[in-house]
Amino acid sequence: MRPDQGSFPFKDDHGTIWLAFTDWGRRQLPRTLICAHGLTRQGRDFDAFARIVSRDIRCIEIDVAGRGRSGWLANKDGYNFETYLRHADGLLNYRGLTEVEWLGTSMGGIIGMLLAAREDGPIKRLILNDVGPFIPKAALERIGEYVKDPPVFENLNAAAAYLRETLAGFGELSDADWSEMTQHSVVREPDGTYRMHYDPAIGNAFDGPIEDVDLWAIYDAIKCPTLVLRGGDSDLLTRETAEEMTERGPKADLIEFEGCGHAPALMDEAQIAAVHEWLMQFEPVEDEDEVEDGEGDAPDAS
Repeated sequence: MRPDQGSFPFKDDHGTIWLAFTDWGRRQLPRTLICAHGLTRQGRDFDAFARIVSRDIRCIEIDVAGRGRSGWLANKDGYNFETYLRHADGLLNYRGLTEVEWLGTSMGGIIGMLLAAREDGPIKRLILNDVGPFIPKAALERIGEYVKDPPVFENLNAAAAYLRETLAGFGELSDADWSEMTQHSVVREPDGTYRMHYDPAIGNAFDGPIEDVDLWAIYDAIKCPTLVLRGGDSDLLTRETAEEMTERGPKADLIEFEGCGHAPALMDEAQIAAVHEWLMQFEPVEDEDEVEDGEGDAPDAS
């Protein structure tokens, strides 16, 4: 199955920005899962996951503003969760979705928590990939070290080597996995060099002193079924926080993946199967015979 790539214009007081997404699966499927990436990443990180899960649940990968194929904000102060929530609402409205499931890695998980905590919010089920309501400042300082000054690469091999080092927490991935990730993580410049596929201004949030992040009040307001995924060596989601998440708020289920840190890449078959199984315990999907075959709807104009 080939995914459809689309984008839509979002207009507010700061002007108009085009927001991109990648749509896997048939629109006739009764369930839709939004896949939201981490701080410096982009939606295509979920391709391996979506190839499998989209057989049963439509998957839409989003490129948060300033990342991937989405536009860069003219007002650099706009890279914040208030903006991202408006954009998420815009995507749901554009696709005519009133109820969705949400899989969010790191920053994408925080967006999911904020949406799920709303009264009558759109999130029916929530999966948090290596993120929780308490984030130690030491983990944020580590991330801030590489976000603010992204390097320029002479070639794709240099970019791949950088990603293997910087994203070592993703776990033991195959050469093919790293290659696919690299292709979507960088963009070629006119002079033949490559740069990271995000606006360096997203790192402005790390200017000044960094403190622990405490979102327990948000988490405690969540009522939908929730699954927490934790990398066994994660410094961003501690085991103590993950275990507390199973005891308060939505009392989440917890799966811990050994051999990775922040954050499990969800490219490994076993990781994908664990999440897929959790999702499929809920509503049954339509009978395959009742769903029209095809590789998806026509792509949206970008």
